[in-house]
Amino acid sequence: MSLFDPAPPVRSTPRVIAFDIEIANEFELAPGEDLDKYAPFDISVAASTTRDGSVRHWFAKKSCGTPSRCIDAELARDLLTFLRSEQQAGSIVAAWNGMAFDVRWIGHVAQDPQLAAEVALDLYDPMFQFVSRRGFPISLASAADGLGVVETKLMSGADAPKEWAKGNHQKVIDYVAGDCRLTREVVEKVVARREIRWRTKKGTISSEAFPKLERVRDVMRAPPPDQSWMSDPKPWESWFGWLAPFAKR
Repeated sequence: MSLFDPAPPVRSTPRVIAFDIEIANEFELAPGEDLDKYAPFDISVAASTTRDGSVRHWFAKKSCGTPSRCIDAELARDLLTFLRSEQQAGSIVAAWNGMAFDVRWIGHVAQDPQLAAEVALDLYDPMFQFVSRRGFPISLASAADGLGVVETKLMSGADAPKEWAKGNHQKVIDYVAGDCRLTREVVEKVVARREIRWRTKKGTISSEAFPKLERVRDVMRAPPPDQSWMSDPKPWESWFGWLAPFAKR
């Protein structure tokens, strides 16, 4: 069976489940530097919104009860299995840049790239869908700002590995939960408005029509975006390069 075979139909009033991960690896990313230069990544903590709007976390514990540096393959596989089961039940499982980053590295830690690919192809990733239209990415924070979604940020994503290593585990646990809620609210706004709005680097609000939210597998079939105006664009195919071997099966 090809991974491009149709997924089960989405129920008429699906619930939105968003998820996010924080990596455990510490490094200083220079402006414009490619994050993948420091890959592969370990995962300190992951979270998802659950059916009632609360948040579920995945992190490992030492024998003394304190959180470990990173999750193991068993926990990562449990997360993938949870996400896949929700997809098969008809939920809209969403993540911001989740196809290119979150699911890829969960699959790496789980040592199960096949299951990760299945999750990734049926994922709803508004950021990836935006790139397919405009040729460049936008941050979750800029989209939330443009759509009027408010969530207090406890730190920047780059600081999460450092805070986890310092033992400030609850701060990072709360932070990843906040990003899950933020992602879910942004997705719900995009679906309701049929557009995505974001705060540009110039400080203005811009928008792009989103007639419908699309799964990664459908976005991958779209024509490449026009990047001719960009001086140093990230090639379209590189966004989903890790999925290529599985998509061809």
